[in-house]
Amino acid sequence: MTDAGFYSGTIEDLKKLNVTDLELPELIRLKQAGLTEETIVALVRIAHEHQHSFSATDAVRNLAGANFSEPRILQIAQTDKLDSIGGDAVMLHVVGLSDPTVQWLLDRRLKNVPTMSVNTIAALKNTGLGEKDIVYRIQNGMTDAQGQAEAAARQKSLAHSHTGFTSIRGRRAR
Repeated sequence: MTDAGFYSGTIEDLKKLNVTDLELPELIRLKQAGLTEETIVALVRIAHEHQHSFSATDAVRNLAGANFSEPRILQIAQTDKLDSIGGDAVMLHVVGLSDPTVQWLLDRRLKNVPTMSVNTIAALKNTGLGEKDIVYRIQNGMTDAQGQAEAAARQKSLAHSHTGFTSIRGRRAR
């Protein structure tokens, strides 16, 4: 662990947490990703408090790569939902939502407030619906089923608009 750049005090803290051989490579990857040693120790402690070893390295690295602060990552870890919420957070960023909106959506999920799924949000966004409109729909309680129905209707209307075909009615002039 010293070869990976961990301080001796951190190594002692990790020993007190009874870090397993399977966790060590995960922790080294977190260190290489630039997370602080304090956060790494806290992540292991939280995982052990939830009665499992730490294995959410990819989720943590993805969250850090998506500009989530270390305190925010630890908050998500406290809920024991790093893998599920971590993946959603990254996808919401990929879809193109702003940091404040992603944070707001995660807060709703962490509080178990009904929120549209990432897939539904992406479907609505792909039909040209703006972020403000999506947030408005979520605030007003739009369900996944309603969101998917709207996305399908919007997609259908987009597919048929501007096709260049004109319907001509009536008799043909002679």
